[in-house]
Amino acid sequence: MEKATGQNVVLMGGSGGIFEIRQDSNVIWKKERSGHFPLPGEASALF
Repeated sequence: MEKATGQNVVLMGGSGGIFEIRQDSNVIWKKERSGHFPLPGEASALF
């Protein structure tokens, strides 16, 4: 992700199947909303 976006990326553990991508404190991807994990390239395109 860092190589694709040039952004510093931090992975944080969760529980209960929660998968979110945040930029600063803003949620920009939520598996619960989309119904799936990001497809290849989809997460980096958010930045």
